[in-house]
Amino acid sequence: MSTTSDIPATAVVVPAHPTKPSTPAIEQEKEAPAKKSESAVKSFISGGVGGACAVLVGHPLDLVKVRMQTGGASSNSVFGMLSTTMRKEGIRGLYRGVSAPLTAVSPMFAVSFWSYDMGQRMVKAYGQNGMNEEEKAAPYTLSMGEICVAGAFSAIPTTAIMAPSERIKCLLQVQANEVEKGGKARYSGMLDCAKNLLKEGGLASLYKGTGATLLRDIPGTVAYFGTYELTKRELMKIQGIDPNNGQLSLTAVLFAGGFAGMACWGIGIPADVLKSRLQTAPEGKYSGIYDVYKALIKEEGYAGLFRGMRP
Repeated sequence: MSTTSDIPATAVVVPAHPTKPSTPAIEQEKEAPAKKSESAVKSFISGGVGGACAVLVGHPLDLVKVRMQTGGASSNSVFGMLSTTMRKEGIRGLYRGVSAPLTAVSPMFAVSFWSYDMGQRMVKAYGQNGMNEEEKAAPYTLSMGEICVAGAFSAIPTTAIMAPSERIKCLLQVQANEVEKGGKARYSGMLDCAKNLLKEGGLASLYKGTGATLLRDIPGTVAYFGTYELTKRELMKIQGIDPNNGQLSLTAVLFAGGFAGMACWGIGIPADVLKSRLQTAPEGKYSGIYDVYKALIKEEGYAGLFRGMRP
């Protein structure tokens, strides 16, 4: 959930479809092991390309979101902030901090889809526990609950890449806002930011906000994958498509992904606000995520948890 540090809707065509009995990655596991490897390679390449496109398209809005969440917004209007940044800094200003998520997006999506697939395999194995060989050979359709569990599992290994990327990205975005107001830049770029964080506090500083990232991404991925698969199933019913041998159009898949993305952010935005503030705060300001929560509620009320919801 980045802003991408988040899971973008544009990459939804990559993972295997657990609801289709014909999916080679799960149901033809023993018969076609070569196809599994090919599918993994395709998932890596498609996920990397799709994720990069998602970052490039969505980063300007992510910039606005982070500035709103950290109190650096120059306007309450999304388009007002975009136009102000464009006027003062040009296109480059809209992409402040893009290097970190763009660098991390390919391995991040590869890990995300791999772990989602592993999650599906685990819940399938648990669901088939006690079945005889004939029953195990029959097509197995994952329930919505099992899909949600697999989605939740996918967030855990992905956070190992997501957390430091989000930390660097947020710091660079907030720094750009300070420079715009006449301040001095502390970091010259992504690598300089990472080097300084490691020098000041080691890996603990680089991974600051990991717990908040998990707090955002575990329920966020549950909402994402659950909504995505449910929407696809309903669209297939509406269009009269047999899930065993038919597939949705690209437009329908993109619609399902977009709807899933809205569900993901609807669930994850409060934790994302806390994460952004924790990751960009000076060292020692907060003792942890609960301290951020108490300070935010005291100063801004519960509405503060939903800052940056519009972009």
